[in-house]
Amino acid sequence: MRKTAALWVSLVLTIGILGSCAGGAKLKFSTGKYTAVKQGHNGPVTVEVAFDASRIESVTVTQHQETPGIGDTAMETLSRQIVAGQTLALDSISGATVSSSALLAAVEDCVIQAGGSVTALMEKKHAGSSSPGRTETVQLKTDFVIIGGGPAGLGAAISAAEAGVKVILFEKSAVTGGAANMGMGPLAIGSDIQKKQGDTMNVDEAYNMFMEYTHYRTDGVLVRRYFDLSAQTIGWLESMGVRFEEAARYFDKSYPSWHIVASDDGTKGGGQAATMTRRMTERARALGVEIYLSTAGTEVVMNNGIVTGARAEAMDGGTAYEVDCSAVLIATGGFGDNAEMVKKELGYTYGIDYFGMRVPNHDGDGILMADAAGAGRSEITIEMIFNVFRPDSQGRGPVDVTYALRQPNLLVNREGNRFFNEEQVQNTTYCGNALVQQSGNTGFMIMDETIKRDYMRNGVPFASRVYNITDFTQFDRNLEAANAQGYTAVQKAGTIRELAEKMGIDADTLERTVADYNAVCASGRDPLGKSREFLRPISTGPYYAAQYYPSSYGTLGGIRINSDLEVLTEDARVIPGLYSAGTDACTIFGDSYMFLLPGNTMGFSINSGRLAGDSAAQYIKAAL
Repeated sequence: MRKTAALWVSLVLTIGILGSCAGGAKLKFSTGKYTAVKQGHNGPVTVEVAFDASRIESVTVTQHQETPGIGDTAMETLSRQIVAGQTLALDSISGATVSSSALLAAVEDCVIQAGGSVTALMEKKHAGSSSPGRTETVQLKTDFVIIGGGPAGLGAAISAAEAGVKVILFEKSAVTGGAANMGMGPLAIGSDIQKKQGDTMNVDEAYNMFMEYTHYRTDGVLVRRYFDLSAQTIGWLESMGVRFEEAARYFDKSYPSWHIVASDDGTKGGGQAATMTRRMTERARALGVEIYLSTAGTEVVMNNGIVTGARAEAMDGGTAYEVDCSAVLIATGGFGDNAEMVKKELGYTYGIDYFGMRVPNHDGDGILMADAAGAGRSEITIEMIFNVFRPDSQGRGPVDVTYALRQPNLLVNREGNRFFNEEQVQNTTYCGNALVQQSGNTGFMIMDETIKRDYMRNGVPFASRVYNITDFTQFDRNLEAANAQGYTAVQKAGTIRELAEKMGIDADTLERTVADYNAVCASGRDPLGKSREFLRPISTGPYYAAQYYPSSYGTLGGIRINSDLEVLTEDARVIPGLYSAGTDACTIFGDSYMFLLPGNTMGFSINSGRLAGDSAAQYIKAAL
């Protein structure tokens, strides 16, 4: 389990805050430290709470497996709020509800162990402390304001500061890094790491591959600038203390462009890049960048069509900021955490026909701010993938179980018909694209007992750096335990008909499809093109099925830009002083994310941020 000293919170509080709760009753506890364990999103969450006789002194998450940048950020935020407000009357953090609930439940347990009153702490919110009035408006002056502290915002801040520009960065979350904190590393082409590995692809080759893949539905100049800078960016990051394990492939047919960050704490899989964003944050601060955390940008101030400032507000409502500046960069990470905006812009309904990853605070603020400043809109898409989900299922399920059913076996739709070359499940974008062509945006992967036993003995054919799973020996035990707790996205049945009934598939058609598929396997020739080695019959019970839905790491695009990362109006005029980078402005992929060159979203974010920072610095200096 992951040790998390960073989640330790111990705040010195004023006598007025500590002394009372609802109705004036004093908080009373048995002094000491108490521990509780509750189930989080990915596993148990262990929490230690320290009390003195009249207050909660600290909340410490000592062990957890929650997603970096999502679950751990939520728990950090709530831990701080519990201590600061001496209250449990707090809402779960959007996008990390399960992690939030685990933290709050564990603290409640510790309060009871300490002889305290959970009721009193729940009522504290109603004693007048839940909605603090704004106490001040702070006037600030700088050259460049950056709204969003993910890899694009940090890249821009560092580049601009290195050019001698004064920078203020506002980040809505309690930590910098954004979605990169759950990622593994950026793309680069032609880096020293790749050359040492013997990888020979150059920028010309990568550029041509990319442009053909996107059918030229992209800004080719911007793509070229991004690729040209990408190798140098790896060295730039290394100069900050970032280390890389290797340049990796996402799947066998992809190119090793994915530069996997070596994490400080030994994390493997999702979350390794959190180390990179910490180094970038340290570098930005060392250069004098002023970083305001838990502070949301709210407005780009315009005067006669030119940027003259920005406004922001602290998330606790206590402070407003008005900033006089020459340029503003919007890099807020898209709107993957805004279900209403996802429905409006993309047509998907969270929890029904789409199960995208919801990074907290990625709610479209930046795109709406750009709209208000006169920006034009670009095409909006998603970083399409797929995952194992079911609307009525409890939890995400054991990773070994779900990954055993992300392999090249038989994939059917609700009607029971096969529709896809399952070898392409490696390319998660292709599989997601195929799913949205089916009724209900869903499909079902099926395997039999013979295949399952092979995976338990020998592992799966398609291993993954993201899931980092090699041991499938506990498949049966883990599936049985998950099903007993209400997990229904993966089911087991004695017959194909019974399996169809459990999963909601047309049973008659599925039986015919399985028979036809087994005949294809026997012939060794698949009309949909799957390689002979993956043509394995579904013939030995019991049988297993997993339900697939489209998912995504987030949204792409929304703000119209040019190759200098300047924001454009609807009729393609530059808005002086306004820039955008990262996923708010990322339209380089056309209609399908480019997993053949993995690391692209993070790579574009960092490099577009660097380009935007340089562009803004030139604009600011020219105006002096």
